[in-house]
Amino acid sequence: MTSVITGDIIGSRQQKSNHWVDDLKRILNPLGITPKQWEVYRGDEFQIEVKNPEEALLTAILVKAHLRAIKSDARMSIGFGDKTHSAERISESNGSAFIHSGELFETLKKQKVTLAIRTGNTNFDEKMNLMLQLALTFMDSWLVQSAEFVALAIENPSLSQEELGQKLGINQAAVSRRQKRAQFDLVLNLDRYFRTQIKQLAS
Repeated sequence: MTSVITGDIIGSRQQKSNHWVDDLKRILNPLGITPKQWEVYRGDEFQIEVKNPEEALLTAILVKAHLRAIKSDARMSIGFGDKTHSAERISESNGSAFIHSGELFETLKKQKVTLAIRTGNTNFDEKMNLMLQLALTFMDSWLVQSAEFVALAIENPSLSQEELGQKLGINQAAVSRRQKRAQFDLVLNLDRYFRTQIKQLAS
């Protein structure tokens, strides 16, 4: 099983400068080699293959946090399944993970959600997407400081609040406040639950 994130930048047409394209590439850079594992195409759309499906949700949340930190955001669909054709460019690869991700992505605008998943297992998808919708009630309104904290905390899971504070240039008490404001503990609980469920599904 593999997983594919398909996304686009919300309101990119309204943004006067195109510097967010460079920002997006910088965000996606640590996620693998382009264009085989991730690619930005048609100006504001992107695709990422996350080979370990357990990592897929946190990867999408990380991308969202980085974008919210620069006052932007994305709509993203995560598809799970197989990969039957591996091309030089991810946008030309194929398999059920790509189909699930692409088909779901086309419906996001109409559903008015910024993040959803599709495995092909209706029961699993309904449950997880409901949880995601609830989590999006606060993730969609992360302010810059909260989003910066979330991105840093996801990328440095072993750092204490004090160490995160040093990186952010704030004290431990301020880190604690940002963590609360971002509802980060809930994000981690959601991710943990998702990992156990997707593992069962894949086995």
